[in-house]
Amino acid sequence: MFFPRNYCLIFELHSSVFSHLFHYNYHMRTKLTEEIRQYKPYNEQEAKDQSLLLDLLGQVPDLFYRTNLSNHMTASAWVVNPSFTHILMAYHRIYDSWAWLGGHADGEEDLLKVAIREVQEESGIHQVVPVLTDLFSLEILTVDGHEKNGSYVPSHLHLNITYLLMADDKETPHSKPDENKAVAWFPIETVIEQSSEPWFRERIYSKLNKKLLSMRPMLKPLKASQ
Repeated sequence: MFFPRNYCLIFELHSSVFSHLFHYNYHMRTKLTEEIRQYKPYNEQEAKDQSLLLDLLGQVPDLFYRTNLSNHMTASAWVVNPSFTHILMAYHRIYDSWAWLGGHADGEEDLLKVAIREVQEESGIHQVVPVLTDLFSLEILTVDGHEKNGSYVPSHLHLNITYLLMADDKETPHSKPDENKAVAWFPIETVIEQSSEPWFRERIYSKLNKKLLSMRPMLKPLKASQ
């Protein structure tokens, strides 16, 4: 069968792009899997969630896409200011509560990149950098069924990796109207009580704050633009 030269060139180009994306995603998934495997769990919740995450990463090919309706990867951030005194939170529409920032991988397997992107998009703050490039925590989160953009989203799991990020508190935060009603900084000492979700207060935000406070003496205040 004869194929026009232009068709062959397009086919070669598509094959090259697909090959590049495949190797990139394979590398990033392998890197993430190894980071999760090497991660030292903070408590029993993290130890059990770590085991399940590793099982799913090794068995389910579409974990990084929301088309997997039962469970998919997300990235969240515990966002500090440069002096390590305040945490950035958003008032989420779906959860009707002050909450951390983060979102879906949507095909991106570099979850640190996802966390930074989501903080920038949800807060309107541009200067966002990692305090640590390592995983800060991990958790498997339940999400109740809800309406979004006029469609019903069934109940599912968020397979979540959390990063410790820093944002510039001199920038004025802005809400993202389709996702949150407000964005604000809260003192570390009172940030947990801002949430109206008991499970998150007790299991997640308390854990993240304890980790941060234990590390704070070893962390030097930085400029968010560094």
